[in-house]
Amino acid sequence: MNISFLGNWRKRRGPASGAALMGAQEEDPQGIAQLLSECELLRARASAAGIGLDDSTASLEALDQMAPRWRDDPDELPWLGNDAGLYLGTVIVRTVPGAVWQVWPNGRPVVRLASGREVDVVEAGQQWAADGAPELCQRYAEVAEA
Repeated sequence: MNISFLGNWRKRRGPASGAALMGAQEEDPQGIAQLLSECELLRARASAAGIGLDDSTASLEALDQMAPRWRDDPDELPWLGNDAGLYLGTVIVRTVPGAVWQVWPNGRPVVRLASGREVDVVEAGQQWAADGAPELCQRYAEVAEA
C-alpha cells in the first residue's frame, strides 16, 4: 500500500499518534480512508467463512450472519470489534453522501456525516463483536437515514 503521508511522517517523527493522524487526514484524506479500510482480521475471518467484503451494505448483512467464534477468544474479540467498526465506517463513507472519516485528537477514527453528526463506528463494531447487537446493517441503516 502506498500512502504518501505515512512515509514522510515516519521519517520526521517516528510512530504514529492521534495528532499525526489528524494532520495526515488533512494532507491525504484518501490515504487515511485506505488505511482505515484494511480491516485485515475481519477480512480474514469473513473470507474463511466464505463471505466476500466488497464495501457494500449486503456485506454488512452477511457479516451479521457469521458465526461469532471470536467471542471464545478474549484476545481476538477487541481486535475483531475494532475491524468491524472500521469496516462499518468504510461502508458508510463509501455509500452515504457527504460522509467522511474524521480523526479525533486522541487518534480515534469516527465518521462525520453531512449533517455534522459524528458516529463512533469503532464503538459500534466492538458492541457488535461482543453481543451481536445492534447488527452492523442496522447501525448502517440508522446512519444512512440521518
